[in-house]
Amino acid sequence: MKSRKALIIIAITAAIVTAITASYYPHFAPPSIKASTTTSLYTTGLLEELADKFRLHHSNVIIKFIPVGTGHALEMAERGDVDMVFVHAPQLEKQYIEKGVLVEGHIMAYNYFIIVGPKTDPAKIKGLEDPIEAFRKIYNAGVQGKALFISRGDKSGTHVKELLLWNKLGLNPQGQEWYIESGQGMAKTLLLANEKGAYTLSDIGTFLKLKCEGRLDQLEILVSGGKELINIYSVYLVNPEKFNTNYELAKEFMEFVLSDEGQSIIESYGMARYNTSLFYSAKSNLEMLEAYWHELASGE
Repeated sequence: MKSRKALIIIAITAAIVTAITASYYPHFAPPSIKASTTTSLYTTGLLEELADKFRLHHSNVIIKFIPVGTGHALEMAERGDVDMVFVHAPQLEKQYIEKGVLVEGHIMAYNYFIIVGPKTDPAKIKGLEDPIEAFRKIYNAGVQGKALFISRGDKSGTHVKELLLWNKLGLNPQGQEWYIESGQGMAKTLLLANEKGAYTLSDIGTFLKLKCEGRLDQLEILVSGGKELINIYSVYLVNPEKFNTNYELAKEFMEFVLSDEGQSIIESYGMARYNTSLFYSAKSNLEMLEAYWHELASGE
């Protein structure tokens, strides 16, 4: 009994010594990366899958993902709070590249935004090939009191894309009763749309995850595909000349994501559970993606 108590005391003492040593001598602490990220890459589990495979080569690395909207992810980079970012809003990304906050950016993956809504589809948009026309019909149905639209309203990449679609119509729904800003991430926005029987714009990955979990019983994909709805994900390092970042390790993780192994993980992610991949690898269509990224970044 005494020997058992002694072992417990020794174990506790060792843990305390380790914690104190790590706090006073950071070089003893495990190497770590902090990454701010758009919620869709995190919610779907893709980033954790990539991190798990990366740790097979770097077993003691800690990777902390901070899921927020793209706008907030970029603001964290500008404050020097993170080492790298995963985002999907070319117009916003360009601003931070020009400020010198972001460096060594690469497109890592893509998928598609989708317009989802209630099964009754009061705006009659199901099957439309033009998402801009779908937004026009939703606007008209909203004004007539027949439909609701839930916007993320959080400066995320999805919110930026939504505002771009309204802008192309020359319409501004903000402030109208049928237009509700959730101020939340994609999952909570979808759940609110499901509760209210409303339309919303979503990335396909988060929608499929929640749909397969049985949490979106009132919503269907109504409009999908086409160039206007391409959703481009990019990864950047935070400029080590401006901020004290773990540049070398963050770069190693970025290079893994862009490697053949990382791109293969992205290409197949979701197949086992959803019978479809939630993302496409960037290398599968890089030339087209780069051209469209520049088009979006320029506000065209």
